[in-house]
Amino acid sequence: MRILIIEDEPALNASIVTYLQQEGYSCDAAYDFKEASLKIADVPYTCVLADLNLPLGNGLDLVKLLKENTPETGIIIISAKNALDDRITGLELGADDYLTKPFHLSELNARLKSVIRRRNFNGHKTIQVGVLEVLPDAAEVQVQGKKLALTKKEYDLLLYFLANRNRVLTKDAIAEHLWGDHVEALDSLDFVYTHIKNLRRKIMEAGGEDYIQTVYGLGYKFVSP
Repeated sequence: MRILIIEDEPALNASIVTYLQQEGYSCDAAYDFKEASLKIADVPYTCVLADLNLPLGNGLDLVKLLKENTPETGIIIISAKNALDDRITGLELGADDYLTKPFHLSELNARLKSVIRRRNFNGHKTIQVGVLEVLPDAAEVQVQGKKLALTKKEYDLLLYFLANRNRVLTKDAIAEHLWGDHVEALDSLDFVYTHIKNLRRKIMEAGGEDYIQTVYGLGYKFVSP
């Protein structure tokens, strides 16, 4: 899952990025309104953490922009302001949550998981597809009660497929989701096929079905039984 952190305080931005990366997220950072605007116009983020007080613009305008262009993106406002009108305005514009500085990173992570679960999986704590079961809060996957040993990339790939069930995903979109800005440094996208092959094999070896279909010339699709 790819997260954008929009925060002009370098130390806080870096600490959030480091913490969330350790929690398994792919993170991008923006430090002002212009940089954030360019990133959200170019990348479909799972969730955006947006400060309100930004150089070159207002974070609330970014919330409006996100809701107009990518309404499926989750939004958490993070701000030192504790004014009721800012909180109400942000939520009325479509933000999913509001977190006031200072906050514990563990709380931010809990709020982030909740927003992603509501956005992608209708608030369910367990995602069930046939004999395949995913517990997002525990980052755990089971097939017929047997826990799968997935790599971080395989787990992220599975969640991406589940959030886009029965929808064709191109190899470029998958690569962008798994690697973020670092995808441009890769020599090829062969790793996408490798991750898909390994994920498919582990699910089937545990007794699951072959949920991932290759759509020749287009990409891949996760099909529910």
